[in-house]
Amino acid sequence: MAAPATGRTHRLAQPRRARVEADPADGRPRTVDGRVVDAVRESWLVEDRWWNGSPVRRRYWELVTTCGRNLVVFHDLRGGAWFAQR
Repeated sequence: MAAPATGRTHRLAQPRRARVEADPADGRPRTVDGRVVDAVRESWLVEDRWWNGSPVRRRYWELVTTCGRNLVVFHDLRGGAWFAQR
């Protein structure tokens, strides 16, 4: 039997503010919330919603810290803040 619907939804992987120290030359994260970044797996740029007056411009980074943790962070290129998604 399915659980009753509550009418509420929630977003998965809700972004949260993150403290990131980035390389000034290329923007690559060096630390995330005090964890040292060991490797960058991938980086990509998202430019979206430019047509509706609420544009999004973000640089995403998939990282591995020295303790082995996998992270995805993004830098909001319009507002300047950093966020983590995992």
